[in-house]
Amino acid sequence: MLKVAVVMGSSSDADKVKPAVDIFKKFGVPYTVRVLSAHRTPTEAAEFAAKAAADGYGAIIAVAGKAAHLGGVLAAATTLPVVALPVSTSFLDGLDSVLSVLPMPSGVPVAVVGVNSGANAALFCVRVLAAGDKALTEKYLGYVKEMHDRTLADDAAIAAQLN
Repeated sequence: MLKVAVVMGSSSDADKVKPAVDIFKKFGVPYTVRVLSAHRTPTEAAEFAAKAAADGYGAIIAVAGKAAHLGGVLAAATTLPVVALPVSTSFLDGLDSVLSVLPMPSGVPVAVVGVNSGANAALFCVRVLAAGDKALTEKYLGYVKEMHDRTLADDAAIAAQLN
């Protein structure tokens, strides 16, 4: 099975990565977490992305705040799907991060999930990998069924409580 790389611009974003790691563990998707900065270690970040496909990765999550250029730096150096995970900051509570990654230039696509949405970033990667992996597709369909059943149970509980 292909791996997913989770690349943080700073170790201070580790708590935002935990939900993604939890999803990968739930689905049995191998992953690697790294700290590589678009601004402080641009050469190493680009080199990592350039070798990622050959090293067995199928997708990359770029976790960054403030001037969140990491997704673009990684996407420019690879053909793999890159998902930007913007994180909240003390400056504009994450809006700055979103606005840094949304306007990518034509030809350098980066998918973007919501601020601090590590689980959705990981689920997006699971879906990408599942396109070529029947077993992973079945696991994902089971996850969707669990959400469905849990929502209907919540519906019944609320109806019984409030109606």
